[in-house]
Amino acid sequence: MKKLYVVLSLSVITGVFAQIKKVEPAFWWKGMKNPELQILVYGKSIADNEIELSDGIQIKNIQKVENPNYVFLTLNTDEINVPQFKINIKKGKKNIDSYTYELKQREPNSANRESFTSKDVMYLIMPDRFANGDETNDSRPDLIEKVNRSLPNGRHGGDLRGIINNLDYIQGLGATAVWLTPVNEDNEKVYSYHGYAQTDLYKIDGRYGTNEEYRELSRELNKRNMMLVMDYVTNHWGISHWLIKDLPTKDWIHTFSGGENGFRRSNYKTTTQFDTNASEIDKRYALDGWFDTTMPDINQKNPLVLKYLTQNAIWWIEYAELGGFRVDTYPYNDKEAMAKWAKAITDEYPKFNIVGETWLNSAGHISAWQKDSKTGEAAHYNSNLPSVMDFMLYGNMSSALKEPEGWDKGLVKLYDVFSSDFLYPDINNLLVFFENHDTERWNEIFNSDPKAYKTALTLISTVRGIPQIYYGTEIGMRGDKNKGGDADIRRDFPGGWKSDKQNAFNVSSQTPQQKEYYQFTQKLLNWRKGKDVIHTGKTKNYIPQNNVFVYFRYDDKESVMVVINNNDKNETLDLSYFSESLHDYTKGKEVITENELSLKNNLTIPAKTSMIIELQR
Repeated sequence: MKKLYVVLSLSVITGVFAQIKKVEPAFWWKGMKNPELQILVYGKSIADNEIELSDGIQIKNIQKVENPNYVFLTLNTDEINVPQFKINIKKGKKNIDSYTYELKQREPNSANRESFTSKDVMYLIMPDRFANGDETNDSRPDLIEKVNRSLPNGRHGGDLRGIINNLDYIQGLGATAVWLTPVNEDNEKVYSYHGYAQTDLYKIDGRYGTNEEYRELSRELNKRNMMLVMDYVTNHWGISHWLIKDLPTKDWIHTFSGGENGFRRSNYKTTTQFDTNASEIDKRYALDGWFDTTMPDINQKNPLVLKYLTQNAIWWIEYAELGGFRVDTYPYNDKEAMAKWAKAITDEYPKFNIVGETWLNSAGHISAWQKDSKTGEAAHYNSNLPSVMDFMLYGNMSSALKEPEGWDKGLVKLYDVFSSDFLYPDINNLLVFFENHDTERWNEIFNSDPKAYKTALTLISTVRGIPQIYYGTEIGMRGDKNKGGDADIRRDFPGGWKSDKQNAFNVSSQTPQQKEYYQFTQKLLNWRKGKDVIHTGKTKNYIPQNNVFVYFRYDDKESVMVVINNNDKNETLDLSYFSESLHDYTKGKEVITENELSLKNNLTIPAKTSMIIELQR
């Protein structure tokens, strides 16, 4: 362990005297519900000196750690009545260095900011692959990996300016929230475009833009009544993160003997978190193991680490005016620490939504991670996490549409997913999806069949929860993860680069197939915006029969009937079977085609087609 610490603790070369190299967070705000602020001050042997604040400000606590290059200062911001003060580093009576710290004023009503809910549709973008709006930042001298669009796993040059330039497209599509995969600095040698091996948690990667451009994107979205969702990573950082290269404490990360830099790969069995019979070694390898050799596993049990992660999250919410978090690999973290993390954020921002990536296979396991879960309570746990991702629905959707009907095959798989809804304490606060940046592209699975896409989008847009779509699928983009790896499911959006032969952002330039995908998506999602019955209404399911699934969404004001016919032939429904939900409704209007339908006796559904019918009396 000692040898490991020496390897990971190579300090930067500094002068004879201690100089401040970093202060994190660089500034803060007055008026937070929790007035306690912990400031990390970093510099060569800085702990060997005295630290005092100007203006008579008292330091509540000075914490020194085993690495003398760090000091952690705790202040009570309620006791500070000046907008700026100095952090002074002193050797005896001599002032060696100082840092001017600013306490900013919060934006009006910041604490009560709105966040994403079931009223929203989330559009997931991998920024490097979406659009290149500023070619001058494609490569930077201070960042290792340079642009190389010919390399599938290389940097392609997409950036924040490219997203800002195409907000009309995203808004027109009907999305209301934009989730970006991580855009903080990822300064690894290769494969850095995905952003999940971050090397600076307070800085946007220069190849994407600047902190100011990130905030500009958020503000431009807010002007459109849309919001920015940050992909937050608590479980692991990049091996080149400056804190990892010079660890404050040995236990800042999890290490294992025998592996290079303390590496041992996770066994990925996060079901051990709630398995009362799990062995301790299996639990440790799941939670403390690394995702990869370049991604050290962060130790959230360390109070300094947890405070760092909490303050960093709050800093980004306040600075960038965020509308939510999606948190990567949530069950791989220490669950007790993460409950504190989530509570600290939602205490500060009561309406703020955080969705965890809960990649598990059963509703029992997934629901345990949602706040106030009874399944979590059975394990004496409350996550304080408002939202989770419905991986059970995702895991069953493609097979449900591809399999022949059977007792436990075909569309009944979808019904079985929804029959577990009672396990979730907040059923409307689930993220529902059929693909994302880690999965096979839907249009690849179904060989670019628009009908399969329309069925999938109809489903996630009309069931309980928050629909999430992945960039490019709305124009039919494909990608084969099995053959081409992750790069193939993260292809460049056509038209995002000046040299592209076709610009699919321009509807008039789309191919006929792209138009079919896009126009269906646009019509459905924009219809959904104004439908409270879909956002918060109740659900009535009817067990699939003859490979047809029917369910109703209803409230006190209206009712919507959804029919999915997965057969290769037309099906005619005897509507008397659904009299419990149809009541005195005798007609309806199909949302996409706008056809008027009689609902008195029978209803014929074309082959491989879904219908959304607004019921009328």
